Amino acid sequence: MLLQSREQKYYTPEEYLELEVDSKERHEYINGEIITMTGGLPNHNQISLNLSGSLNFALKGKPYRVFVVDQRLWIPKKQIHTYPDIIVVSGKLEFAKGRKDTITNPLMIVEVLSKSTKSYDRDEKFAAYRTIPGFQEYILIDQYTLHIEQYYKSDSNKWIFSEYDSEEDSLSLSSISFEISLLDIYDKVEFSEEDYSKIVKNY
Repeated sequence: MLLQSREQKYYTPEEYLELEVDSKERHEYINGEIITMTGGLPNHNQISLNLSGSLNFALKGKPYRVFVVDQRLWIPKKQIHTYPDIIVVSGKLEFAKGRKDTITNPLMIVEVLSKSTKSYDRDEKFAAYRTIPGFQEYILIDQYTLHIEQYYKSDSNKWIFSEYDSEEDSLSLSSISFEISLLDIYDKVEFSEEDYSKIVKNY
């Protein structure tokens, strides 16, 4: 999602939540600052729908929950409230203290990269997610070209990185038993020539 800074003022987590519950827009909360999240582009929404739908179907009847876009996550060590594009939770939901709308125990998180947030998602946001004890896997999906990055935790402080950029590739998750082809993830996604040229030039 694209982010836009609100008027520079610092809020407590409680003040943020009081405003957020009645807000028509969604906002991230980052260490005292509230940031407006704007709507995603069609490619962003299509990718989120394709992957979350496949995950939800594959995990039917199993002890996992799949959430898309509007589920708020609290990261206490970094004082961040955020809305990942896709969250997978194993077992029972764990909530922030005093809340029933804010979870704290993701097993896996997926972010669909936007031009304005891709550096943040790869760096600061990933670092924040890694402070969550049960967090095991992070997937980053480019919405402008066929490219996926996968990070999974193999030891207490060791993360393994893999990337995929071919129509023949499949993404196989490590935190759960699940595999999906890149063509299925990108089904109905349309790349513009302008966006594709810019991405290729930047790599």
